[in-house]
Amino acid sequence: MSNQRKRIFIAIHYMELGGAEMSLIGLLNALDHSRYNVDLMVYSHRGELMEMIPKEVNLLPETPKYAQIERPLRDVISCGYWQIALARLKAKWQYRRYARRTQPKEGSAIFQYVDDAVCPHLPDLHHLGEYDLAISYVTPHRIVVEKVLAKSKAAWIHTDYSYIDVDVERELPVWSRYDHIVSISKDVTTSFIGKFPSLENRIVELANILSPKLVRQRADALTHEELEKEMPYEKGVANILSIGRFSHQKNFDNVPAICRMINERLRNSATEVKKARWYIIGYGSGESLIRQRIAEEGMEEYVKILGKRPNPYPYIKNCNIYAQPSRYEGRSVTVREAQVLCKPVVVTNYTTAPSQIKNGVDGVIVGMDNTSCTEGMVALIEDKSLQHRLANYLESHDYGDEKEAEKIELLLN
Repeated sequence: MSNQRKRIFIAIHYMELGGAEMSLIGLLNALDHSRYNVDLMVYSHRGELMEMIPKEVNLLPETPKYAQIERPLRDVISCGYWQIALARLKAKWQYRRYARRTQPKEGSAIFQYVDDAVCPHLPDLHHLGEYDLAISYVTPHRIVVEKVLAKSKAAWIHTDYSYIDVDVERELPVWSRYDHIVSISKDVTTSFIGKFPSLENRIVELANILSPKLVRQRADALTHEELEKEMPYEKGVANILSIGRFSHQKNFDNVPAICRMINERLRNSATEVKKARWYIIGYGSGESLIRQRIAEEGMEEYVKILGKRPNPYPYIKNCNIYAQPSRYEGRSVTVREAQVLCKPVVVTNYTTAPSQIKNGVDGVIVGMDNTSCTEGMVALIEDKSLQHRLANYLESHDYGDEKEAEKIELLLN
């Protein structure tokens, strides 16, 4: 490799709190900036994580048309971007026709329709010059393929493709134009190849990257008194925490029922723990459903929605158990963050769970249905010895995976 730094372009939609966004911050921090000159394009400069972009990274100015891709349509129209507004309406109409035929579950198909409709109306980015590597970090991926000049191009997979809806016929031509497809785990690779078997030889596995030093520093940002106001410590009460977008994927709509059953079991527990409170950090359109379920289950005292938190780490550090009750995941970043902070972790047995958790060693995998999930969580709450063993194991192992950043070299060829 020459002494001249390689030029890398990375694109992402925004920097709201989310697993993909946090893993990008981890990657940007782990890259060797003496070897790489990184330009980051955030289509819409919004989100709490904007301030966490490392100073070594060149944040490109926001391009107005790109910022309209996911803005509310009324705002797009009021700003005069009629072509993009009409393209998005066309995409929505096309997707509805597709959905009537296929009755899809939650998935990526809608994003590809929007990408295909909007991309022709976006300006190219050729004025930035040719890059050695251009990365599309989240779906949809057509923009980087068509708008950026680069010797090599790579697209990231962050989710379990065996669970979500995919319009293979529409997506395959886009994925096929990438030199490399980056998967965050073996299970994610398997699920992706199940949909796109012809792309198997383009896969490069690169795990999500965290900076343990950064996580631990930010975990000390709030005082004990500040935390007590939102997550009070009470003897005989287990504080459970979950973090994520309020979406079908995260399964937070079932948390009130699970929490009710946990508390029913704990009332007669032989241990000192007689109650559990479940705190949820996040945001999204699913909040109203979660609040509805809280009311239906009578869990107002026990399930607390904390909303968005730019820095969730102090809450992780001060909970008793971190829970990820998802219906599906790629490779959960928040689970890794909890492991970095040495917290006992519970995850449901979604397809990719075994690739991240060694059951009974560095976390606990419980059943997906509410009853099995309840039983597994109560068992962990009551077993202080197991909690200590998990914490001790986590303390002696590295969950940052910062060396994964060295695999960027594989994408430059």
